[in-house]
Amino acid sequence: MKYTKLGNSELNVSRICMGCMGFGDAANGQHTWTVDEAHSREIIRQGLEAGINFFDTAIAYQSGTSEQYLGRALRDYGRREDVVVATKFLPRTQEEIISGITGQQHIEKMMDKSLSNLGMEYVDLYIYHMWDYETPLYDIMEGLNRIVKAGKARYIGISNCYAYQLAKANALAEKEGFAKFISIQGHYNLIFREEEREMAGLCSEDQIAMTPYSALAGGRLSKRSGEHSKRMEEDSYAKLKYDASARQDGEIIRRVAGLADQYGVSMTEVSLAWLLTKVSAPVVGATKPYQVEGAVKAVDLCLTEQDLAYLEEPYVPHRLVGVMAQNTVQAAKEKHVWSTGNQTI
Repeated sequence: MKYTKLGNSELNVSRICMGCMGFGDAANGQHTWTVDEAHSREIIRQGLEAGINFFDTAIAYQSGTSEQYLGRALRDYGRREDVVVATKFLPRTQEEIISGITGQQHIEKMMDKSLSNLGMEYVDLYIYHMWDYETPLYDIMEGLNRIVKAGKARYIGISNCYAYQLAKANALAEKEGFAKFISIQGHYNLIFREEEREMAGLCSEDQIAMTPYSALAGGRLSKRSGEHSKRMEEDSYAKLKYDASARQDGEIIRRVAGLADQYGVSMTEVSLAWLLTKVSAPVVGATKPYQVEGAVKAVDLCLTEQDLAYLEEPYVPHRLVGVMAQNTVQAAKEKHVWSTGNQTI
């Protein structure tokens, strides 16, 4: 495993971040493809043994059971000081807004619940899961700063936002002396590269770490034509993100398969090796042991400049999909939550 500093922070993280959305009690969530605690523990243990020290979860994943599974496994298999734990909080609900719960109060409540779920005194990275158009930005940044000052989070990050929103938030934080966002977790992979328009340039200039989710496009970048997985068949949110562009993405996926054959490696290794040339640490979900193995191996695969150009050449612009397609004032007023249809982010 290789390691890197996460943005401007002192966090030393593995180049692969284990995404924990696939862990948790399916009865407490909206995903049918999640794995139970016993299987989650084995995957987390395998990741630790392979050198992964960076884990990403959220209070929303299976009603907090993902956090609970992760916390218990890390206590049993690792040492708190050796791992970097990230979790995320949701925007205020409509009920909270009506009852007068402030942004600061909401963040504190969410943080305390996540710490209880994890069984930890602090998290290393606390992530603003989705832009809250109903709450003043000052309240969000002040609330997060309070969490950092209280020692409940070492650093803060953001997910699912536009580049201008990240720049605006960090400018406000700098002006007020608040903690600034050190990372962005956006939607970015070989068949969805819209983050390259503005976000990648901002992050490079300001040394903000990119830790994208959907690194393998819900399994599409790890499967050959005709191959399917339970998640690909049952994850309607991933279908929403990728089915409309399946034809134009197909050529890129074929090129991934061709390079995998050329190098004698898996498609997962090729897809992640490409992404690792662009970002600090992709968030890679795993529900089976071989998926951890493939992600770890990707760190050591070096693609040539010709390989990178070959993989990138067929790309055409994509429309925004999923949560980012709804990340507008109107959508926020209609939803007040972080969901798309009946699928969680």
